[in-house]
Amino acid sequence: MSELGQIDGLGAAPGLDQRAPAELPEHGIRSLRSGHALLDLDPDLGRRLTPERHVAARAQLRVQVHRRPTGPWPIKTTAPSAMFHLGLLIIEGVIASDVALDDVVSTELLGPGDILRPWPVDDPERMVGDESGWLVLAPCRMAVLDQRFMLALARYPEVYAVLLERMDRRARRLGRTQAIAQLNRVERRVLAMLWHLAERWGRVTADGVLIPLDISHRLLAQLVGARRPTVSTAVGELARVGQVQRRADGSWLLQGEPIGVPRPGQEPLMSRRRLLTDKPAVVRDDDPPAAAPAPDVEVDELEFRLRRLRREAAALEADLDQRCKRMKTLRTGDGGSARNA
Repeated sequence: MSELGQIDGLGAAPGLDQRAPAELPEHGIRSLRSGHALLDLDPDLGRRLTPERHVAARAQLRVQVHRRPTGPWPIKTTAPSAMFHLGLLIIEGVIASDVALDDVVSTELLGPGDILRPWPVDDPERMVGDESGWLVLAPCRMAVLDQRFMLALARYPEVYAVLLERMDRRARRLGRTQAIAQLNRVERRVLAMLWHLAERWGRVTADGVLIPLDISHRLLAQLVGARRPTVSTAVGELARVGQVQRRADGSWLLQGEPIGVPRPGQEPLMSRRRLLTDKPAVVRDDDPPAAAPAPDVEVDELEFRLRRLRREAAALEADLDQRCKRMKTLRTGDGGSARNA
């Protein structure tokens, strides 16, 4: 790869080694060619620029483009200069980011427009140990946002603002994913997750919303925080009632209505408990026993639990009502068959 040099009209950024090679923490990444205009690869990044500045930005914001075939992407080491890169911008393809904690694996799906930093970074404040893994589900092209690009980007805060929006959008998707993983009943989690994926990758067809991704039951389990056998049972139940269909090519077809905004009159399940004490307390052996919690804290806790129980009861009641209707339909059909016989 090319040496890092000084960009015309810009001085060297403090702390950046201009002689260091622009290496990626790569393992089997192959370069297509260098010098691509980023705004040609991702036109949405230039939507805040004026026409004059767009022309200048297109000429100055140049990136290297790399591709990665499907399969595991093992990243074991990191080049010193890579720590100063902004990251990799996915142009096309799908990547699964796995985090293994104890015996559980959680997965996030990344696609076009997402920025990732796949190289490991040491964090001295971490207290929970985990392992990260990367799996390319569809062939990827990625733009390398390296030190040279960062120097040129300083002239175009409009483009940087769009990149920050992308990061915020990803954080919001992770928040929705966390909410999905807390839904009671795995059928609701699976259905909500599939609709969540359809927002980004789905397309409307005559039969329903099609997700053209080959998502296995195991991967779906890692997305919703459940075990694979439980997810397989949930998928079978959703298929039986006609809400989900797994096609022969591995894609998913969604029918019916998604799980979304709370219904009118439904109370959100939130806790108003205090997360931090007002002042840190130092406990000594001669201190008197701590006072009982304030009454308002106990009331909030009880209210929180009561709301949870109400929601669970409402969900169970709705499920029971659906099952009764299906049983009544089946009995009516059996009776008609017997009379015809």
